[in-house]
Amino acid sequence: MPNLKDLKNRIASVKSTRKITKAMQMVAAAKLRRAQDAAEQARPYTERFNAVMGKLAASVGDAANAPRLLAGTGEDKVHLLVVMTAERGLCGGFNANIAKLAKTHAAELLAKGKTVKILTVGKKGRDAMKRDFGQYSVGHVDMSEVKRLGYADAQGIAAEVLKRFDGGEFDVAKIFFSRFENVVSQIPSMQQVIPFDVDTTAGKVDTDSFYDYEPDEQAILADLLPRGVATAIFAALLENGASEQGARMSAMDNATRNAGDMIDRLTIEYNRSRQAVITNELIEIISGAEAL
Repeated sequence: MPNLKDLKNRIASVKSTRKITKAMQMVAAAKLRRAQDAAEQARPYTERFNAVMGKLAASVGDAANAPRLLAGTGEDKVHLLVVMTAERGLCGGFNANIAKLAKTHAAELLAKGKTVKILTVGKKGRDAMKRDFGQYSVGHVDMSEVKRLGYADAQGIAAEVLKRFDGGEFDVAKIFFSRFENVVSQIPSMQQVIPFDVDTTAGKVDTDSFYDYEPDEQAILADLLPRGVATAIFAALLENGASEQGARMSAMDNATRNAGDMIDRLTIEYNRSRQAVITNELIEIISGAEAL
C-alpha cells in the first residue's frame, strides 16, 4: 500500500493534469466555433461548384474531347493517396481513423496489383503511414507553420498534386480526411480528385434549358478543373480543422472527467490510509498507558 506522502503527491499530480486538460478543452471549444463556421460556409460553395462542373462535363459528352483532369489517363494502375491529418495529437481517434481508412484502401489496391504512392499532409498522418507503408511515401506537406488556414494553403497542395499528375507519376488521386458532423462525430472520408469526380447527371436536370458557353465547354473545364482540385482539397482541410477541434474538445472533456474520478478514488484511499495510521497510533498510546 502506498504511503501517505506518495498518495498526496499523486493527488497533486492528477489535479495539475486536470487543470491542463480543462484548459485544452476550453481552447478547443473556442477554436471549434470558428472552424465549424468555416467548414459549414464552404459546403454550399463546394456543392454549387460541383454542380456547375457537372453541367459542363455533361455538355462535353464525349470523353475523348474532355480535358485530361476529367477524362484521366485512360489507365488505373498507379494511385496517389493524399492523407490529410493534424499536426498535433491529443484529439482522440481523429488522426488514427483517417490513417486507418487510408491503410485499408492502400492494402486493397496492393492486393489488386496496383501501384500505390502516398503523399501526407500533417505530421501525425506521416508518422502513422510510415509504420506500415513507409516505402510507398513520395512526399510530405508540412502545415506546422500555418497559423490560420487559407485557400492559398490548399492551392499549394493542389499544385504539388497537379505537378505530379502532369509528370505522369500517377493515374488516380484520392484525398483522405475527416468530415465534420458534430462534436462527438467525425466521419473518415475518401474523395477522388483526379480524374475529377463530378455528377454528370446535373447537366440533365433542366431538359428545357439551353446554355451557350463562351469560350466553349472544353476551355472552361480546362480552366476550372485545377481550381476544382484546389477547392476539394480546401474543403477537406476545413472539414479536418473542425473535426480536429471537435475531437480534441471531446477527448479533453473525457480526460478531465477521468482525472476527477481518479482524484476522488485517490482521496478516499488517502483518507482511509490516514485513518488507519491514526488508529494505529492511538492503539500504541493506549497500550503503552495500560502497560504502565
